[in-house]
Amino acid sequence: MPRPSVTTYASGRTRPAGPKIDLCGMVALATCAFALIVDPILEYLTTGGQRPPNIMAPRMEPRIFWPAMAIIAVLLAARNRTRFSKLTWSPHLICLLVYLGFAGASVLWAFSPDRSFVRYTQQVMIITSIVLPAMMAAPTVDMMRGLFLCFTLCLVLNLLFVFGGNVTIATYGRALVDIGYQGYFDGKNYLGECAAPALLMALDEARHRGWRRALGIGVAALAMVLIFLSDSKTALGLAIISPVLTQITLMIRKLTRVSPAIILSCIPVAYILVSSVSHFNMDRIAYILYHDSTLTGRTLIWAFAQSEIDQRSLLGWGYQSFWLVPGSPSFEAPGWIKLMPNAHNGYYDTTLEMGHVGLTLLLVFIFLILHAIGRVADRDPARARLLLSLALFVICWNYFESLWMRGYEFLWVLFVFVAVDVARSCQPLLTRRAAYRPKRPRAGGFGVMTGVQTHRLRVRPS
Repeated sequence: MPRPSVTTYASGRTRPAGPKIDLCGMVALATCAFALIVDPILEYLTTGGQRPPNIMAPRMEPRIFWPAMAIIAVLLAARNRTRFSKLTWSPHLICLLVYLGFAGASVLWAFSPDRSFVRYTQQVMIITSIVLPAMMAAPTVDMMRGLFLCFTLCLVLNLLFVFGGNVTIATYGRALVDIGYQGYFDGKNYLGECAAPALLMALDEARHRGWRRALGIGVAALAMVLIFLSDSKTALGLAIISPVLTQITLMIRKLTRVSPAIILSCIPVAYILVSSVSHFNMDRIAYILYHDSTLTGRTLIWAFAQSEIDQRSLLGWGYQSFWLVPGSPSFEAPGWIKLMPNAHNGYYDTTLEMGHVGLTLLLVFIFLILHAIGRVADRDPARARLLLSLALFVICWNYFESLWMRGYEFLWVLFVFVAVDVARSCQPLLTRRAAYRPKRPRAGGFGVMTGVQTHRLRVRPS
């Protein structure tokens, strides 16, 4: 009789086969589909592809979707109490909850407590809708493959909008200039921001055989085309740097057994040391790469953000209670900076809103994820390469845009999925080979023993 299939890791550990998708997995992936596909398309149909006059104005669809998903996630946890009680919560997920809790505490001293509370409540529902069902999904459910299919559908739909000629128009002096295609998003950078992670996931998909390899190669080609059409230089650069840096990091990890978190921490430390004793800093790098030392005005925003951080350096101005809040110090910013919805840097915004305490919690959260990926590499090196490349892409992207715990930005949603998948990959697995023990033969229909014996798969948890 053929044996049931099992999932085998590089270390020799096995996990019994099971469903490829279940209700919990579908609920978790629905959050990505909404953030990546449904909500942007609805906004495009409402605004005609133009940036709305008030980008902070709430819309009805998220107000309905996220409470509904949070309720469903809680009901699934209540229904599957046994499965939920057996989960092992990794340190980085615990740190995420602490980081989220501190954001809620910052409502107490926020510049605008009512706005801060509303945005914080939405963030709680987003984290709940992703973490709870994704952690309770069956061990055989591949969440990253589900994300890959979501991003694939997103690229195909965006290609149709690109064929329709949907481009981003910028004003230079008195001239209107086409600076790149934006698809159904409200800016070209969003299209590049979407296509680059899809490229990384497609490269991982291409390592499989058969139709999965063909699909991976096709999606990788489509992602590259859209990156070039969007003219997003940052997305192209990080799509190249992230997998290269991942390969180097995991190679060093394999040779030295040093945590990837420590290996990667050496890069910013080295940059701080070099920039402190020389003129080789980010302004110089930006000028070499883009011939613009301000990074299209970002350094001017960061200078203003730093001046406001100095006024409340420990606890900040409150979670999302600074930019575009009536009466806040952001309206005292010089010139066009007062119109910015964020600091275009996730680390500046975290410090601005939650002080150095919040920044410390964020950095610890990131450090613990990178450390846990090292444990994943011991079990499944290919999965570790994918998770680390995606994590590095989001970590680096936050240097140019603000995404850490900001609503349901799809890269933030992707990073939460990465954190959950790392935790799922670190769950206890079967350490012994599946043993087949013959089942006691049953009596035949006429009171005699049949000569056919059945076998049952018996496993023991580690």
